[in-house]
Amino acid sequence: MWPSDWPREPREIATAVDAAVAAARAGDAAAFREATGELAELPGEQVGLVLAAIVRELLETAHPDGLTGDDARAVLEQVVRGAAAWLPEVDTGAVVAALTGALGVADPEDTTAPAAVPPAAVLLTAHLADLARVPVRDYIRRALGEIARAETVEMP
Repeated sequence: MWPSDWPREPREIATAVDAAVAAARAGDAAAFREATGELAELPGEQVGLVLAAIVRELLETAHPDGLTGDDARAVLEQVVRGAAAWLPEVDTGAVVAALTGALGVADPEDTTAPAAVPPAAVLLTAHLADLARVPVRDYIRRALGEIARAETVEMP
């Protein structure tokens, strides 16, 4: 499913993100917890970069005319309300942190536990992919590809 020339770590991240998003889309709390548990075992910084890139691109796709404050509020409300129906422990603060982090406007005084952000970013990813009616695997592939390119570019 993922390019065979990818190193092991990006393939593991892609597989775990894909499984977590599929579980979120299905409203399967047990599968979601298992998949986000697998994400938690992977390098946190890399997982965070991938999820932020996916959320950012999905926001652009779902809101081609730009994201207004009302749009952001609606996304947050829809994600939290939708997830609360099947995932009672959904962390509203983590969803806010994942969204603002993806937009590059994270609050430096945010007290959200870092471990809570990737599951929240997965919930955002699932919601935005559904909203835009797009396959999330394309976004996962592009996010990992862009990060790989950025890591291979030498700074002057």
